[in-house]
Amino acid sequence: MELPRTPSFRLDGRRALVTGAGRGIGLALAVALADAGAAVTLAARTAAEIEAGAGAIRLAGGEAEAAMLDVSDSAAVSAFFDGRPAFHILVNNAGTNRPKPMQDVGEADYDAVLDLNVKAAFFVAQACVRRMLAQGVAGSLIHIGSQMGHVGGPNRSLYCASKWAIEGMSKAFALDLAPHGIRSNTIAPTFIETPMTRPFFEDPAFKASVLAKIKLGRLGTVEDLMGAALFLATDASALVTGTSLVVDGGWTAD
Repeated sequence: MELPRTPSFRLDGRRALVTGAGRGIGLALAVALADAGAAVTLAARTAAEIEAGAGAIRLAGGEAEAAMLDVSDSAAVSAFFDGRPAFHILVNNAGTNRPKPMQDVGEADYDAVLDLNVKAAFFVAQACVRRMLAQGVAGSLIHIGSQMGHVGGPNRSLYCASKWAIEGMSKAFALDLAPHGIRSNTIAPTFIETPMTRPFFEDPAFKASVLAKIKLGRLGTVEDLMGAALFLATDASALVTGTSLVVDGGWTAD
């Protein structure tokens, strides 16, 4: 009897780019891909952080390089991809948030959140895909969305707008790129404890309100997202495109 073979969760011989990779979620996902054998490029605006991250990955036996890149600079993005072989995997992770009631949102707030979370993500993906198409490379686009791309939240009008946009954008990407063997999906986390979010949880009332919604009863960690990214990056998810992997501890199930 011939048994089916489990698809590989390895990424040997593949090249991956992670944006916003200096710390937090981005760094963790870069580590996950490197652990699986990918050659990972960590991109961010802060050289010291990505160089430290890439160095730590190399010390652990992985293959990694640091690349300074402002993803909101379209000319810099184009130049970055034009000078490199195509990537097989893109993790579109760079993003920001300005939580405040919708009535207090200013135009500068809107531009800061939507320009980075949506516009930059779109054009990074486009530049990556154009290089993939030019070199005949199939692969996986992974966009870091949020549970707030599936529900609403107080003080999150801009963030919700941007993350709902990412969900629609990724679905449309999946349809455009399926004939070329390029998949597009999102990971939609709940609140993950990172250097960026940690100050918010110093407010006991806010932390209690979040934990009341997360049915598994704890905040997320970056490790909770590493397996999700690995799944979407590898052949284990070869038939998965145009969808969202919601890692929210049950938040959106209620």
